[in-house]
Amino acid sequence: MRPIIAAAGILIAFASYGFAAEPQHRLVIQVDQNDRHTMDFALTNATDVIDYYRGLDETVAVEIMACGPGLHMLRIDTSPVKDRIKQIRESASPSKIQFSACNNTKQSMEKKEGHPLEMLPGTTIVPLGMVRLLELQEQGWSYVRP
Repeated sequence: MRPIIAAAGILIAFASYGFAAEPQHRLVIQVDQNDRHTMDFALTNATDVIDYYRGLDETVAVEIMACGPGLHMLRIDTSPVKDRIKQIRESASPSKIQFSACNNTKQSMEKKEGHPLEMLPGTTIVPLGMVRLLELQEQGWSYVRP
C-alpha cells in the first residue's frame, strides 16, 4: 500500500510542477505604428498585465508582435523604446515576455533602405506577423492592439 501512495504523491508533484511551469494566461499585443506613444502604451499594457498576475501569484506569457511601421520598435537603429524593452525583459520573470518581428516587413525595409537591419537582442523573427497573430489566437491567446 505504501508504494502506491508514494507513487501517487510523486505523480501529483510532477503533474503540479508541469502546470506551474506553463504560464496560466497568454496575451499577444500587436504594434503596427511607428509612434512612440503607441509603443509605450503597448509596453505599459504588457507590464501592467505581468504585474497584475504577479500580484495573484500567477504567470502570464506576453508576446509583442511588431509589423509594418511598428517594426521600428524593435530596430536597434530606430527604436525609441529600446531601454524600456531591456528593463521589461529583465523584470518579467516568472512570467514570460517575447518580442517578435515580422520578417516580411523587415525584408521590405531592407530592400527600401538598401542595407540589412539589426533587431534588438532577443528579438524573434517570424515569417509573417499576421500569420503569427492568427496562429496564436487559434491556440487560445488573447489579442490586443493599442
